[in-house]
Amino acid sequence: MRKSSSTTVQELPGSAAYRPSPPPAWRPRTDPAPLLPDPEPFRVLGTDAATAADPELLLTLYAQLVRGRRYNVQATALTKQGRLAVYPSSTGQEACEVAAALVLREQDWLFPSYRDTLAAVARGLDPVQALTLLRGDWHTGYDPYEHRIAPLCTPLATQLPHAVGLAHAARLKGDDVVALALVGDGGTSEGDFHEALNFAAVWRAPVVFFVQNNGFAISVPLAKQTAAPSLAHKAVGYGMPGRLVDGNDAPAVHRVLSEAMERARGGGGPTLVEAVTYRMDAHTNADDATRYRGDTDVDLWRDHDPILLLERELTALGLLDAGRKQAVADAAEEMAAALREGMNADPVLDPMDLFGQVYAERTGQLREQAAQLRAELAAAEGHEDPAGPEGPEGPEGPEGGDR
Repeated sequence: MRKSSSTTVQELPGSAAYRPSPPPAWRPRTDPAPLLPDPEPFRVLGTDAATAADPELLLTLYAQLVRGRRYNVQATALTKQGRLAVYPSSTGQEACEVAAALVLREQDWLFPSYRDTLAAVARGLDPVQALTLLRGDWHTGYDPYEHRIAPLCTPLATQLPHAVGLAHAARLKGDDVVALALVGDGGTSEGDFHEALNFAAVWRAPVVFFVQNNGFAISVPLAKQTAAPSLAHKAVGYGMPGRLVDGNDAPAVHRVLSEAMERARGGGGPTLVEAVTYRMDAHTNADDATRYRGDTDVDLWRDHDPILLLERELTALGLLDAGRKQAVADAAEEMAAALREGMNADPVLDPMDLFGQVYAERTGQLREQAAQLRAELAAAEGHEDPAGPEGPEGPEGPEGGDR
């Protein structure tokens, strides 16, 4: 067997002249400096920017924060009463949820994760419909096209490529649509996150990725997921701007998201926004958060509560008095009462709805399965199926209509 030589190319005669340069394709397409996030999260409250903020916007944000907190508390109580199978609370993250909903125009789309029911409610969705999935009644519980809210996504980050696809299609059609995709810090460790950001940047899709970094992916702290300086820094590797914002500062989140949305709407492409916040409650009602964090850490974040921060600012600006504060609390309590009433009513469910909203035209296999289930239901009631195998209205049958 021939022995390989240890002589390198650089040691060969005449090698001093051999200094090839990489072809131009290796060079960055963009200057990375403008894409880098600021070293500290952007803030409005407690700064000079607060005095210049729109008073009506500040009051709207406050009312929505109080309403959102009451919604979280009520939904959590419903799990203890057996009315909800599970609830992933966004208590402490209300500024992110509310701001995300308020920056959307009517034609825009929201792509939420399972923790973002509050964002959907703030977008205008009925609170009962927002919780239907978590009660186990329906896969969605609302019409995504009516509200322009994609189904609540329980698998981590799989909603992100969907948001990119919708945004890219809208751009190709010339529609004035921006997609806002919400994801947690744990979702940034998924392959779907990488794929979505890469495609979005290459296509310059009008989409904004909004990461709510609440400190934990269930029990896993951020430091065990990534060694990046921040999650916003990840944007640079994809060729899009990264922005870092205080996620408990409602007007700051609103401003950063608004700028990102308008950049996307104007053809500037996607932006990755990271909001630094904290999950005050456990991951869900089935989680024991005391196993991986102490009360001291939680108490420190209570002083940085988004409602408390905005309330202090509004009071200092002379925009919030006792009467207005009580009116906001009363409105939130009315919402909670309506939610309790709606969730305490036992839903009337039709098993045949399983076959609705699957395909525009039902496949032969689904028709067979529907006929089998219909026959089994009829037999359970002690009589024959009067509709026959095809159903009273032909192969599709009446079941599974719009909900």
